[in-house]
Amino acid sequence: MKYLFSDHSELYSQARPSYPVSIVQEILKLVQEHHFAWDCGAGSGQFTQVLAPYFDHVVATDISEQQLQHATYLENVSYQVQSAEQTTFADHSFDLISVAQAIHWFDFKKFYKEVERTLKPDGILAVIGYGLIHVEPLELNQHIQKLYFETLKDDWDVERHYIDEGYKTIPFPFEEIEMPVLKMQYQWSARQLLDYLSTWSAIKHYRKKNIDNPLIFIEKYLGCTSQPISVEFPVLFRCGKVSPKKQKKVLRKGSK
Repeated sequence: MKYLFSDHSELYSQARPSYPVSIVQEILKLVQEHHFAWDCGAGSGQFTQVLAPYFDHVVATDISEQQLQHATYLENVSYQVQSAEQTTFADHSFDLISVAQAIHWFDFKKFYKEVERTLKPDGILAVIGYGLIHVEPLELNQHIQKLYFETLKDDWDVERHYIDEGYKTIPFPFEEIEMPVLKMQYQWSARQLLDYLSTWSAIKHYRKKNIDNPLIFIEKYLGCTSQPISVEFPVLFRCGKVSPKKQKKVLRKGSK
């Protein structure tokens, strides 16, 4: 898993979009028990906060201590610095394992072994994310499209293609459950939009190599408006269970 957001953890915690409860509600339809959940790659806890009210206890992990320090304190949540690919959790601990906007940074093979080991026999793995922002007015959206596809085209990490492909191409060796198509919608100020764009990893990479401001045209456009901006993200959503065959293998290993 990559360390990408530690050096602007506070901005990330403030500017990244919150997840709607509707995502959790869809996941809860699949989860049989609500005792123990693991939110992996939790960052500053955007998804953890939405998940926590529905479980007795949630453990939220990330490799970035700086990110976790900006997470909101919740009585039933413990924040731990742990890698997604190797944890200290006991076998068959979790009713739910969630990963929000992070799985594309993981070593899939190693993480999925941890999922198979730590998920309860009827537990659920929920992989969530959000794709490229779409805004109105359309002229502003065109500026963002140009920023994303032209100005920053050489500055995105290679793993970004998984998001561009809607998480449809990530390896997913589980019994998959079809999920509904959802969207995240907000009304943002100009400041909120600029702060969000500033959290893009490609912006950080661009600024290390160039002296010009990649957001200049968007800043100029936003400087001429005080109207709220309609913001929409497509939700990326994959859920599944460990197959009974794999589960038996894991259970046999655990009993030795």
